Amino acid sequence: MGTYRAVEFGEYGEPEVLRVVDRDIVEPGPGQVRVRVRAAGVNPVDWKIRSGLLAAHRPTEFPSVPGGDVAGVVEAVGADVTGYEVGSEVLGAVGNGGYAEVVVTDVATLALKPAEVAWEQAAALPIAANTTYAVFDLLRPVAGETIVIHGAAGGVGTVAVQIAVDLGLRVIATASEANQDYLRDLGAEPTVYGPGLVDRLRTLAPDGVDLGYDVSGHGGSAILVELLGGPSRVATIADYTASDIGVPFVQGVETEKIAGRLTAAATLAAAGKLTIPIAGTFPLAEAPATHHLSQDGHVRGKLIIVP
Repeated sequence: MGTYRAVEFGEYGEPEVLRVVDRDIVEPGPGQVRVRVRAAGVNPVDWKIRSGLLAAHRPTEFPSVPGGDVAGVVEAVGADVTGYEVGSEVLGAVGNGGYAEVVVTDVATLALKPAEVAWEQAAALPIAANTTYAVFDLLRPVAGETIVIHGAAGGVGTVAVQIAVDLGLRVIATASEANQDYLRDLGAEPTVYGPGLVDRLRTLAPDGVDLGYDVSGHGGSAILVELLGGPSRVATIADYTASDIGVPFVQGVETEKIAGRLTAAATLAAAGKLTIPIAGTFPLAEAPATHHLSQDGHVRGKLIIVP
């Protein structure tokens, strides 16, 4: 069958524990396809897993290949697969294994990639879109309501703002001073982090805020609970401790919903309603550099690995 190159780590540690290795190509099983990866997205959760920061919540079996966001071409199809064939162009939220030339995944994690969407854009979408739609499944926004998205300039926040705008929400978004115009261009009303944030948000929305979506952590859930007067319509994808104040941590792991969510996001992208700035593209060998950049926390948009 041959081999393929992948980035793996065999222990928790700094980005330098990531190394490129050769792995044996395997055939997809029932309900699976093998995808030749054209681009893979880098997410903050990748370095949090690699560093051991999430070991208590998401234990890792070593050696592990990081990367949940991929886009590529189906090159082999397992039994009982419908809707995909050799040559199908796809994007997927595959869980892990994305920093590689090849990934085998369940078709439930995939959607067809529209021809209008570039490979890097397709690889930037899956996790951000899937988790955002999962948050909205939980919070049930109604057009005309006001949402605060905390930490909105990164890859997930960028997607969240645009999906919220598409759903007809008024979007107030927090980010650094340098990202205010960027968020305004996405259709949000921006304000900066830091002391006095709750007061600034109340000034922007004197009639109140209906929903809160914490993308970045750093105490954002507590701020949103204070703003809304309770946790009932607040969710986080960045703070595992938020459950202590009644805020659910959303992972978007309902497999039966992933394909539909990705299809919705891909449709928006094809229509020009959902786009993500690509902060940089890197070969497999430079995966450690992507983790250093992601850990610094100042990436606007998405880092992409191109095998």
